[in-house]
Amino acid sequence: MTVQHANPKDTLQDKRLITRAAFFGLFLLAPVLNIFRYDLTETRFVLLGFPLSFNLNLDWVVQSSPVDVASQILLWFILPILVLVPLVLWVAWKWGRIYCGWLCPHFSVVETINQLMTRITGRPTLWEALKKGRRGKVIHWAGLSLVCGLIGFSWALALLSYLLPPIPLYTDLITGNLAFYPSIFLAAATTAFTLDFLFARHLFCKYGCVFGVVQSIAWMAHGRGQLVTFDTRRAEACRDCTKACDEACPMRLPTRSHKRAKFSCTQCLQCVSACREVQKNNPEGSLLHWQPGEPSRQTVLIPSHQLGSKPARQRAEQRLR
Repeated sequence: MTVQHANPKDTLQDKRLITRAAFFGLFLLAPVLNIFRYDLTETRFVLLGFPLSFNLNLDWVVQSSPVDVASQILLWFILPILVLVPLVLWVAWKWGRIYCGWLCPHFSVVETINQLMTRITGRPTLWEALKKGRRGKVIHWAGLSLVCGLIGFSWALALLSYLLPPIPLYTDLITGNLAFYPSIFLAAATTAFTLDFLFARHLFCKYGCVFGVVQSIAWMAHGRGQLVTFDTRRAEACRDCTKACDEACPMRLPTRSHKRAKFSCTQCLQCVSACREVQKNNPEGSLLHWQPGEPSRQTVLIPSHQLGSKPARQRAEQRLR
């Protein structure tokens, strides 16, 4: 009698759920708790409950020398940028779009709506569902549209609370006394977010999110950056699988392909979790692993012929000789 040894339970997505839920809560509550917001009424930032005006109020500027003003700008504005920007780029260089996969509120919505749409049509995106002829029932689409609208409204309200004092804003909204311009903002932003969540959520992550693209570029520049790799030596184990890894990817990427094909990978590792589930009874485990890449043609933007010890021109000249 053969005893099958199951691999340990995969907890990757449980960990992601904790980080995503915590950051989503922070995203919604940061203005209310005065953790971070920009107050348009007083034209200044609020950080951890303290007004952040860079000590540049008009009276002080008028009475101070240019050197003092310049030093304040350097200390409170330029230096933080010089610290934060390299730090963000270093994280992206090493781990790619890990912020997107493990923290980003928008990507959390992408995954949530993907799951709902899969239940309705069997496909995670509208375009794939229509291509496969899976249209779902009208009542289900109405429910999904309502969910997208509610999420879109909550996003619009959250963003507005970053610009206006949140407590008066919520009070005016509940009592029906919201001013004209905030009402226009809520209506326009809710419409935009709802359409995005319904039709183009992962496409926005791929092509429209500047922060995400910058992270991807930094990641692609690092040949040994962390990425999902495929064990090609055990490719035969994929024969009985229905591309569970590709189907699990919220960004609709070829998860077993080389790094250049996964430029917009968010490091959510859903493909790894899917492979672990399929191969849970396989003693050798998953064929997908999250590990440092190899600086070769499969993992960097630079073609492999440019990675040798000599420049391509020198090698070409030697061949001609």
